[in-house]
Amino acid sequence: MKYGWIAGEQRFFFLMCIIDVFDRTIISYHIGLTCEAKDLVQITQEALMKRQLFSQEAKPITRSDNGPQFISHRFEEACAEFKMTHERIPPKTPNKNAHIEAFHAILKQECYQRNEFETYPQAYEIVSEFIQEYNQNRIHGSIYDLSPYEYRAALKAGSVKPIEVKV
Repeated sequence: MKYGWIAGEQRFFFLMCIIDVFDRTIISYHIGLTCEAKDLVQITQEALMKRQLFSQEAKPITRSDNGPQFISHRFEEACAEFKMTHERIPPKTPNKNAHIEAFHAILKQECYQRNEFETYPQAYEIVSEFIQEYNQNRIHGSIYDLSPYEYRAALKAGSVKPIEVKV
């Protein structure tokens, strides 16, 4: 979860993302003036659909901190329904969620600090465009200096070898 500030409206907005640590893609996300467990369930379902994983026996493990959305009964029930494993990191150990924390640092530096949002629709548009740019064009040293989309394409074409992810 990452908060953003809307200066023109003097209020915060919320961004919750699901990142694939293998290729660094932000698969699904929620931007809103509120952020509840139902929003987390929705983006989790979207992520599974985008990666065509609903019919697969093996599902990815979801790792999160202990925020209220992640410890909710609603999310726990959704994980059971989706047949997913959910693991929570110990309190005060953000390094155990390093991939999403790194994305949040990039988001803060390259998006939030470079833009003063006047309205919620403006914040929504700019952050959504940033995530698209991040996925499609921003290079990552940890994946052969490719963008997440380029890395997935290169893997599919067999032009690069998969990089082992350490979590």
